[in-house]
Amino acid sequence: MPLESVWTLMAGARRRGYALGYFESWNLGSLQGVLDAAESARAPVIIGFNGDFLSRRERRVPERLALYAELGKAAARVAHVPCALTFNECPDDAWINAAVDLGFNLVMPVGEQTPYDRYARRIRAIAERAHRREVAVEAELGVLPCGASGRAEGGTELTDPDLAEHFVRDSGIDLLAVSVGNIHISISGEQALNLGHLAALHERVSIPLVLHGGTGVAADSLREAIRLGVAKVNYGTYLKQAYLAALRAALANNHDNPHELLGVGDREDVMVAGRIAVRDAVLERITTLGCCGMAGG
Repeated sequence: MPLESVWTLMAGARRRGYALGYFESWNLGSLQGVLDAAESARAPVIIGFNGDFLSRRERRVPERLALYAELGKAAARVAHVPCALTFNECPDDAWINAAVDLGFNLVMPVGEQTPYDRYARRIRAIAERAHRREVAVEAELGVLPCGASGRAEGGTELTDPDLAEHFVRDSGIDLLAVSVGNIHISISGEQALNLGHLAALHERVSIPLVLHGGTGVAADSLREAIRLGVAKVNYGTYLKQAYLAALRAALANNHDNPHELLGVGDREDVMVAGRIAVRDAVLERITTLGCCGMAGG
């Protein structure tokens, strides 16, 4: 089926009280694992790629954004569940605009949020351009700590409810990513959210709320967050951890014949191992979102 409208997906989630999972992909195998899980669970899903990673000038070889766009759109066409396609967390507006033109139907610009007026004007310009192409826009307000070292580090700034209300109006965005105790790149452990703060945001903000750092959010806290306006939850770290563990185990099988490890598709194929690991990781997390069985509804 063609890409599903983000607005349609969000309306269904809010009406029926569940959240959509954005399960980030980085290659064909991971993308297929996400689709395998979503189809098994009969769950609508958001697929996509990380714009910060793809646009980095430090990459050893430049990426072809059009190739990722076509891959995502083809995945949606062959999927048996509704899919939206996002270009996530990109600080480069030229790449964001290119993603809009190439057919992603959700984009998320990121970058310095101060001074506020400049940030709101920048996001509004992106949103106005995107909306002319029927592309939704997500933006963030507040700062998440980073858990890449194994503990939460860096600046933390909870999303201010008063400012959030103004930002939604001033920027024209469709989804708001919030900081309420969630941690970016949480590589170990789980934590509860500040649900009182989330409730205050829910009272002031009418559009769907988004949680980044879904990997490290405790399940009970996440269920309550969905009741408090969260309609999209992002997962990436957990999937890559599972994928890498599966590849390391598969590569421990020494074969002189490279086809046994790459491309033949049998038990010891590392590409299949990675795909299955992503599928199983998504299935472990997607039930908490309440979206299983909601495809088409």
